[in-house]
Amino acid sequence: MANILILVGTESGNGQLVAEAVRDHLVPDGHAVAITEKAVAVADLAGHDTLLVVCATHGSGDIPSNMLPLHQALERDKPDLSGWRYGLIALGDMTYQDTFCGGGKQMDAVFRKFGARRLGDRFEVDASTQPLPDEDAVEWVKEWKALI
Repeated sequence: MANILILVGTESGNGQLVAEAVRDHLVPDGHAVAITEKAVAVADLAGHDTLLVVCATHGSGDIPSNMLPLHQALERDKPDLSGWRYGLIALGDMTYQDTFCGGGKQMDAVFRKFGARRLGDRFEVDASTQPLPDEDAVEWVKEWKALI
């Protein structure tokens, strides 16, 4: 079983809602799951072999303010992330087509840039068609957990 850290980037709380919902579908399978909104450096990822990034988008395709320090630290420190596997759930609103899921896409890019191996496809939730992002995320995580 995996030791999973769910990294939450949120401004309005939807990311936290999604993180809690997917955790509830991972724990019964025997995975150890922790959730944090406060990771700011690679050291905060220690002790976990799998990451699940749940990242909202705000402003003009921006990373939420609580996750921005982690993104900046990764870009600055250029760590070797090859020891981590990760999944990514990006939250956005398709009415903003040019910036749709921009926060999640940026986090996906930085994890890949430094060697983390993404398990499966990035999952993008469109708030303009799905006002309850946790429902779609739960369906996605049911398939994603088979890749762990």
